[in-house]
Formats: sequence, structure tokens, C-alpha cells
Amino acid sequence: MMFALAMLVALAVDRLFGEPPGWMHPVVGIGHYLGLFGKALCALPPAWAFLAGALAWLIGALLVGAAAIALQHFVPALLLGLLLKPLLSWRMLADEVSAVEAALAVSVQAGRQQLARLVSRDTAVLSETEVREAAIETLAENLNDSVVAPLFWFALLGLPGAAIYRFANTADAMWGYRGAWEWAGKWAALADDLLSWIPARITAIALVGWRPALPREAARTPSPNSGWPMAAMALRLGVKLAKPGVYELNASGQAPRSAHVGAAVVCARQALCWSVPVLAVLAIWVR
Repeated sequence: MMFALAMLVALAVDRLFGEPPGWMHPVVGIGHYLGLFGKALCALPPAWAFLAGALAWLIGALLVGAAAIALQHFVPALLLGLLLKPLLSWRMLADEVSAVEAALAVSVQAGRQQLARLVSRDTAVLSETEVREAAIETLAENLNDSVVAPLFWFALLGLPGAAIYRFANTADAMWGYRGAWEWAGKWAALADDLLSWIPARITAIALVGWRPALPREAARTPSPNSGWPMAAMALRLGVKLAKPGVYELNASGQAPRSAHVGAAVVCARQALCWSVPVLAVLAIWVR
């Protein structure tokens, strides 16, 4: 029961206090570790870049996992939720996405600048509709990456599971892009794809239930996972979500309007309320 209770404590602390200071945030520490390698990995020939990237990933995952095992073993069980909290982030995600719509109310340029805090794509030329689409897509994708997936792996493997997942997801965000990181980040991208496979589908079903169109729409994105929660959100809201030149989800849906961003946050919150009890039961069953 302590593991199930820890999930509720983590979400309550997240709701009340948000993110801890950067100096004590484990994801910030993970980012510093990953940043140590920078251009050195990308400068290697492809085969060596892949091997070096995989080795650096494995060492980092072992360090993170060992630290989490030690904390889980020595820290009182009642504090487990406080240790879990920095490995998930719902309040900040919802606030940042809502801030995009608030910025759009000022100007399209303000909305673009706010969105740039959340996405890696170039926002400078996006239209008002495209800014909203990207904000809703980011909310759906990160509902999985930042909340449901860490809770899923915590339910299965405790704090080490959540910590290693957050390491993998952060490594994919920093290393997993194509271009210069095509080979050095390939292991990180594959690891994140593997660890996110089940949680992404749990998130999608929590958002919209099972619909025959869901797997078909999800397959339109290059990622094997991110398309699931994004397609689910598009179907739930009845809107079209697209990344120009890459994918188009629920093409027959209407263009997102101002009210859809707030509705997306509400839908994501409801999905979280559905998924957390299921994952809490999973945590109890596993043990």
C-alpha cells in the first residue's frame, strides 16, 4: 500500500508546490550529466558514436538506478512520495500549456515565444492555429512522458524504475534527434521507445477509451509512441492536430480554437484521474 500511497503523495505535492529548486532537481542533474558529452560523441565515426553513446547511457542509467535503490532502501517509506515527486511533473506541464493560450490572447508572436519554451521545432513562422496545435500535442505527449510513464515504472519497479525512465526520456530529448545525433543518440532513442511503449498506450486509452481509429491515427506519426496520446487527444477534442510536413492527425477534425486548449488540459487531468487508480492497483498487485 505504501507504493500506491506514494503516488498520491507525489501528485499532491506536485499540485501544491510544483517543481523543486533546480539545484536539487534530479532531472536537472541528469541533464548536466548528459551535457558532459556534447559534441564529443557527435564527432566520432558512426559505429564508434553509437557504441560510445550506448556506453554513456548505460553508465548514467546505472548511476541513477543505484542512487534510487539506495534512497528507497534507506529513506523511511512514508517519504517515498516526496522522492517520487521530482520524477513527474503535471502542474508545470498544465501551467505552461495554458500560458501558451494566454500569450496568444496578447499576440501570435507572444504565443510563439511561449510555445518555444515547450517544443524543439522552430516556432517563428507558425500561425495561430499551428501554435495551438503544437501546444495541445505537447500536452498530450508529455502527459505520458512526464506523468503516466514515470508512475507506470514506479508501480512496477519502485523508485529505480521511475528514475531510470526519467533518465531515458531526458536522454532521448537531448540526444535522440536526427542530424548530428543520428548515431550517438540512437541508443537513447531506442531505449526511450521501448520504455514508453506500454505507458503511451495506457495514456491514450485513458484519454479517449478504445476507438478503432486510434491505432490508425497514431501510426501517422514517425514515433511509435507519441502518436498514441496525441491521436487520442485529437479524437477526444474532435480537432485536427498536425506538424507541417510530418503528420496530420484526425484530418477531418476542426482547427483548434481558443477554448480547445483549456479543454485539452481538462481532458488530460481526467485521464490522469483514470490512470492513477489503475497504476496504484498495479503497484499493489506487483508486490
